[in-house]
Amino acid sequence: MDFDLQPRLQDDLVRIEPLHAGDFESLYAVACDPLIWEQHPNRERHQRDVFANFFKGAMESGGALRVHDRAGGDLIGSSRYYDLGKTPGTVAIGYTFLARSAWGRRYNLSLKTLMLDHAFRFVGRVLFHVGVNNHRSRKAMEKLGAVYAGEEPVGYYGEPSTANVIYRIDRADWSARTPA
Repeated sequence: MDFDLQPRLQDDLVRIEPLHAGDFESLYAVACDPLIWEQHPNRERHQRDVFANFFKGAMESGGALRVHDRAGGDLIGSSRYYDLGKTPGTVAIGYTFLARSAWGRRYNLSLKTLMLDHAFRFVGRVLFHVGVNNHRSRKAMEKLGAVYAGEEPVGYYGEPSTANVIYRIDRADWSARTPA
């Protein structure tokens, strides 16, 4: 069975669907909030031209997803699968952002749980790349049960190189967890 990088998934809180080229304006309406990006290595992603490059990369990835609030149907962000098989038996989940209205309300946990459950049908390990100074995302990774696995240098849009921290979750650890 092949890994579907753009599945349709849902639970009681979120609905995840493939991201399409026609979603640019509605997704940018969420992403244009500078506070979403304040801890991200590319703090300018709220600017239209910078976000357009991000969106282009999302479309080219083949694994980009849009995230909706199930209660009202509002688009609240996006995430994606990427680097499938770059290391055998792995996929990465990332490039995730959510509207501030979804912060601290279990939306990220719900999104990542759905994505992890789907991924572990096909791979044994999931990686997450998080900006070294993105403390909100690092805390979210730890709450999810991800384990720190090191750092790697990365550059964004001609900026000086910074670092990402890498977190990982293995299928066996995910299967053995006590649901939150």
